[in-house]
Amino acid sequence: MAVNADFVGRTYPPSGPYPVSPQALAAFASAVGSTDPVHTSQEAAREAGYRDVIAPPTFAVTLAQECDRQFIEDPEAGVDFTRVVHGEQRFVHHRPITAGDEVLGTLTVDAVRQAGGHAMVTTRIELATTGGEALCTSTSTIVIRGGE
Repeated sequence: MAVNADFVGRTYPPSGPYPVSPQALAAFASAVGSTDPVHTSQEAAREAGYRDVIAPPTFAVTLAQECDRQFIEDPEAGVDFTRVVHGEQRFVHHRPITAGDEVLGTLTVDAVRQAGGHAMVTTRIELATTGGEALCTSTSTIVIRGGE
């Protein structure tokens, strides 16, 4: 089954909430080699003007991938996950993701196109707090490799 191009423009209901814990932020900071104490120390984060520890900028990918699951697992979308390769990821941050945030993600399929026998799908995810405060816009392109 080919990726369903009729999904362009489709917006899924918000997914989540995804709670953001200081432990998750510290673990992610360690995994990406960030040594900035605003990611691990509440005291350092507060001294820098934040209410609590903040996420490294690429932490948003962990939340965005949870949201992408809606499209990937939609049987009508026609995505064979065993053939998916990550192509590109971009972030526009509206404010730092902060420990204590509860995040919702709204996924929109922006593009589905064929290139060289492969499908390229671009999704946009708006991450916001459960209170509606914008956090980050994540745009991702995945490649679904064509058949052998």
